[in-house]
Amino acid sequence: MIDAYYWPTPNGQKIMMFLEESGLAYRIIPVDLMAGDQHAQEFLSISPSGKMPAIVDDEPAGTGCSIAIFESGAILLYLAEKTGLFIPIDVAGRSAVVQWLFWQVGGLGPASGLFHNFNTSVQDGQVHARDYFHQEVTRLYGVLDHRLEVSRFIAVDTYTIADMAIFPWVTVWKKQKQELSGFPNLLRWEVEVRQRPATARTYLHASEWPKRRAHSSTKP
Repeated sequence: MIDAYYWPTPNGQKIMMFLEESGLAYRIIPVDLMAGDQHAQEFLSISPSGKMPAIVDDEPAGTGCSIAIFESGAILLYLAEKTGLFIPIDVAGRSAVVQWLFWQVGGLGPASGLFHNFNTSVQDGQVHARDYFHQEVTRLYGVLDHRLEVSRFIAVDTYTIADMAIFPWVTVWKKQKQELSGFPNLLRWEVEVRQRPATARTYLHASEWPKRRAHSSTKP
């Protein structure tokens, strides 16, 4: 069983996408960011930096002890290696997936998050920062669009954890003040990933979240 410490943010969604795709048994444990649950000592013992998401795997391979993993990119890589799913076994393919995974956690995610913060609460002296990060997000969308001109999916021609990592940061394009019509290859990819049944189930959790603070899902 995987305990998924979750709140419906882009980083939370990417982990849910994997869990829904893989069929792993999991249980959602809410981490209400508005209530400050991320600062609770119990959560800090799992995620030392107080960042969501995190997971606890009660049945890790090779050990009888449970294992806690924090950082969304590390979680995706762990789950892919645990299951053998959504990551190529050949060296070149695996390397491509890891590169794009790191690209997201080191580039698209931070730039998008910072633009959102400055755009929603811009103050005197912050206009330059808002505009800078908007331009950076636009540039990164262009990088993706160029990549998807030659590949069906982000890293390789099959769906991988790189796509799961990137999708939640692209599907909020309206909040990022972007127009996907200007990135036709990225638009094609966003539509395809959004139409996957597991993606739909993931975002159903998010849409229902205000109605329920706790949810569990156990799968064979």
